[in-house]
Parts: sequence; C-alpha cells; structure tokens
Amino acid sequence: MIKSLKGAGALALVCGLGSLTAAPALAARTSSRAHGSAASGRSTVPLGIDAAALPGATVFGTTRPNTAETVSFIFKEANLSQLEAQAQSGFSAPYMSVKTFAKTYGASPKLIGQLQSYLAGYGISTTVYPNNLDVVATGTAGAFDSALAVTQLDYHTPAVQGPSGTASIPAQSFHAPTSSPSLPSEIADQLVAILGLTNYAPSVSNAVHVSQKLATAAGTAANRPGGCAVLSGLPSDCNLPQNFTAQYGLDPLYGMNATGQGQTLGIITLATVDPGAPQHFWSKVAGINRTGSLTFDNVDGGAGAPSYNAGSGETDLDIEQSGAVAPGANIVVYTAPNTDSGFIDAFFTAASQNVAGSVSCSWGEAETVIQSIQALGQESSGYVQAFDEAMLEFDAQGQASFIASGDGGAYDAYGEFPGATQPTNLSIDNPSDSPYTTAAGGTTLPWNATFAPGVSVDVKAQRIWAWDYLWAPVAQLYGISLQASAEAQVVGSGGGFSAIETQPSYQQNVNGTNSFTAVPYLTPQDPVNTTSIFGINLPSTWTFNGLSPTLTSGTGSGRATPDLAADADPYTGYILYAPSNDGKDGIHSPTQAGWGGTSFVAPQLNGSAAVIDSYLAAKGMPRTGFWNPMIYQFAQSTSSPFTSLNTPGTTNDNLYYTGTAGATFVPGAGLGTPNLSQLAMDFANGRK
Repeated sequence: MIKSLKGAGALALVCGLGSLTAAPALAARTSSRAHGSAASGRSTVPLGIDAAALPGATVFGTTRPNTAETVSFIFKEANLSQLEAQAQSGFSAPYMSVKTFAKTYGASPKLIGQLQSYLAGYGISTTVYPNNLDVVATGTAGAFDSALAVTQLDYHTPAVQGPSGTASIPAQSFHAPTSSPSLPSEIADQLVAILGLTNYAPSVSNAVHVSQKLATAAGTAANRPGGCAVLSGLPSDCNLPQNFTAQYGLDPLYGMNATGQGQTLGIITLATVDPGAPQHFWSKVAGINRTGSLTFDNVDGGAGAPSYNAGSGETDLDIEQSGAVAPGANIVVYTAPNTDSGFIDAFFTAASQNVAGSVSCSWGEAETVIQSIQALGQESSGYVQAFDEAMLEFDAQGQASFIASGDGGAYDAYGEFPGATQPTNLSIDNPSDSPYTTAAGGTTLPWNATFAPGVSVDVKAQRIWAWDYLWAPVAQLYGISLQASAEAQVVGSGGGFSAIETQPSYQQNVNGTNSFTAVPYLTPQDPVNTTSIFGINLPSTWTFNGLSPTLTSGTGSGRATPDLAADADPYTGYILYAPSNDGKDGIHSPTQAGWGGTSFVAPQLNGSAAVIDSYLAAKGMPRTGFWNPMIYQFAQSTSSPFTSLNTPGTTNDNLYYTGTAGATFVPGAGLGTPNLSQLAMDFANGRK
C-alpha cells in the first residue's frame, strides 16, 4: 500500500545508504472485482488485498475462527458528482459541519441500519463514523467468513532482497480471504470497498537519507564539501525548520504574531512516535518554544510499539517539522495500524472529528502497483475512491490536506516490486494523485561538493529534486558504469500525469498541465511478456541515453502532480531526531543529519497552513480550506506567489520531466516554490 524507501535504497547499491526499513511493496491497497454474484440476491464487494498475488505467498492453514478482526465497510458518497464539482471549484466559508456533510453526502441511515442489522445477526458489532460513510465492524474471523461468504487462510511471505541493493522486504505471516466478500445486493451495491479482511502490513515511509559511504569519501577529500551531512556526517551543515520558513517566506507572518495559535493540525501516520522525540527536537535541537499542545489518537487500536522497522522515524519527523513550523498550533496525531482498513480509518477519523484545519500524510505507493494488482484480479478503483471520499470530506469541511508526492522521480514504481525485475514505466504516487488534496513535491537547493580530485557536484540554483547530478560522481568513485549508477539512483521528486485520476477543473487551461518537456536519460524498452511478474505487460529494462539527452516534448492527460514543491533533497536537507534509528545504518546517534524526501515537505506545508490560518483568524477570516482551487488561480496572476521551476534542461528535472519555458506548471515541481507570506496575503485578499 505504501511506497518503499526508494530514495534510501536506491543509492545503497554503491553507497550503502542508510534508511528506514522498507516493508513489502507489492501490497495493494486496491479492491477486488465489484461485479458478479456470489449467490442469488448477493453481490461481491471490493477488497483491499489479493494475498495470492503476493510474491512467494504460501498457505500454512485456515485462519482460526476466533481470530479477532476489525473490518471497515466504506459506503459510496451520495450526490458524488455535485460534491466533486464543488470541491474542484472550491468550497467557501461557512464550511460544512460533519453533521451537514453526513446528511448531504453520507449514506442513508436506513442503509447503514441494514448493514448493522445484517452483521449483528452473525455476532459482529459495529460503530458508525459521524460522516455516515465508514462503518467499522469488530468480530471474529469465523463470524466474518460466515457473514461475507469467504474463507480466510493464513499466509506467509518470505523476506525478499529488494532490487539494486534496496532494503529487504521483511517476512510476514498474515491472514486474508481467498475470494471477494459478498453481501445482500441492496447493501453491497452501495459500498465502495470492504477493507480489513487481511492484516497484511504493507507500508513504509517516504523519508530518504544520504549515503554514509559518500560522506566518508567526501570527508577525507582535500576540498571538503558543504552539503548536508556530507561534512564528516555531522549535522552542522543541515537545515532546521527555521531554514524552511526563511527560505519560503513564512517568517514575515511570525512578525505579525501568527504562529498557528488557535489552530489545530493533524498528522496521519502508520507508526508510533518515539516517546519524547518531538519535544526533545523542539527544545534541544531546533530551539523552538512551542505553546501548542500535542495529543494522540490511536485509530483502530494504534500501530503498536515504536520501532525502526515500523517507521517511527517518519512519525517523529512529521511531528517535529510541522510543530516547529507552527509553534503555536495544537497537533493531533492519528496513528493507525499498518493495514488497508487502518489507513483509511485514520483519514476518516481526521475528517469526522473535523478539529484539524489542515492535515498531512507522508505515505504513498505507485499507481502502477495498484494497476498491477488490478490486473491480477483485484479492482483498484474501490480503494482509490475511498481515499478520494475522505479528502472530499476534508474539502467540504474546509480542511486543507497535504500528501507527499513520492521520491522515485518520474518512475515511481521502480523499486516497489519484490525481486530483481522492476517496471521502468512512467508512474506517479497515490494517494497524492487525488484531485482533492495538495500534492507536495521536492526541490534541491544550491550546493557543491568535491568528493575526490576531479569528482564533484555543483548545483548552482534551486532545481527540481533528482539525483541525476550524482550519477557521474558515484560512477567515478565506485568504478561502475553510468547506466549502473543511474539505475541505482532512481530518486527524486515524484510527479507526472495520473493513469487513474482524471484532471480536475482547476488544472484545466493552466499552461503545463497538459504538455511537458522531457530529458529522456532512460528510455523504457518494449515489454516482453511480464504479466507473470506484474500482472500486466510493463517495460522492465532501460536504454541509457547519456547525461545530455536531446530534449523532447509531449502531451499528458489525467491529474498532474505535484502541486507545489520545497526542499526535499537529503543533501540540502534536514536534521532528524529519532531514537528508534539510533544504531541503525552505522549511525550511533538519535540525532541524525542528512534526511529528506517529500515526507518533509508535506508536514512543513501543514504547519505553514496553520500559521496562515492563524493570520487569517486575526483578521476575522475563516481558514483557507483546500488550497488547490485558489493557488492555481493565484499562480496565473501577474504577481504569482510561486517561483516556477520552468527552466528546461538536465539541470532541472525529476529524471524525465523538466521545465518548459514560460510554463506555469511543471511536472515534478508543480506551480513551483511558494512565498508563503505572499500566499497568505492572497488568501486574505481572495484574489482570483
């Protein structure tokens, strides 16, 4: 369900890159066929995962009937076309209450009652979310088997070494059904998906770390570099949240006494925080005096004990960054189990509580993974639609949301499949591909370094983040070919055009959202019957075209991502305080330099939204709500609050998409980098 740490693993082939541990990447937060009939008067309902499609999955028995399970039943939103159109054009204050949203767009109480009554007949208890969309049921495997006409088996997947030296996929034991569940048709036909019939844990974070070996090589060179954590691996050259606020123009709002006071921001995560880590970071590392509160909401029982393998470092950084950017804001952390039902329940919990004016999430997976599982017999639209529904509720209630766009550059699926064979097609990340959220992309700030005589990098201006600038130095340092270096470092700002989500109205007629310029370093080769691996035929090799390929151009369709960008390159990145990371990857300290990834940008924008909302509140104005319908109009004005990264060429790309001269939007960087105080003024003035 969630993106593997491609950034962290990609350089590990030649540099032994440190990272959080990658969990199984072929997991599908996708749904099964929603068609056909299991029995007279019954219809099948979308699932989350097809366990049989997982590589190496073996059955070792029938799931014990008394196994406790939590299963989420997601209803279709009523008046969906109306809701989607309004969200894309922008909701205005006064925003909807949860009660009004449920009455207007939720399932009918009668329909919900039918589901509850049906499940109660099998001894299954239910809780209805206030939005009348998510019904969470608790019972036993035996009860769910009977109620949904399925058989659940226990599976085991062995550990698999990831491609190109990426982190290993850990072994797992889990249960899952052998077929799609079914319900009486009058209920089933109104459901988007049934999630939670498996406890497979598919998720890892989008954080990325620099190479420790590259840092060591640089530290012994005569001309020592100044990149983050490359100077002997020390944090002295790395950024703090204060650098983000200064770089992107938020500081003037602090001068107007806007610190996020009176606002609440939400963090959605699938790993438990290291106790005390955010507080230590704020007071001892960043020197931030926070006045806002920090509380935790364990959705569906939470995510278990904090650990490196679970990705607690991701939760640490999300809270550390957002809380430092908005020191006056309250923070609610929605921590859910690493399951398909846990993830969606976290989104719906944040929406149904409606206490957070802005929400962020730094987890995602490639659309290609979803499409592949769909081809293996699992329809993906139900799961994708469930996330769209949650974010549509955010929009109607005036809750902004920010989701990391991914760290695989234009090739988001590369490195997400177990085994040596990887898809080499263009792909973007989900759920940041939703038209109803703001996708957060990444940049690289100017920096230079000399790793050895004649081996250096020199990034002269802020650019779209991609590690193509490291391909030649790494090849020289480690005596490998340029192509091998390139294939080991498929890392950068996620972005491109969706193959699943359609283009929203706010992107239509915006220069660059339907066309692009590209630098095709890597040309995917025609697929040669890869259906047995991916479920569909996908290219799995590249032709390397060198470091100076001829510019090409083309057209794109579908939702274009990301929407905006900020520094995400670990080499111009940040300090992370994560006790669960101490001793991992050869780093014997919880205070670690050289972290980045679009995982940082999403919570930083979340904190920025809280600061902007506090600025607006002081003027007697409502919170901004969903940013996109407004920022796309602001970007087309004569005084745009964005600096477009539209310079074409190999010094500004996400491994494929580069700038287009004069374009307002560029895949990989979106509308560009923001001036956040100017953006706040634009929100206040309502300029369109």
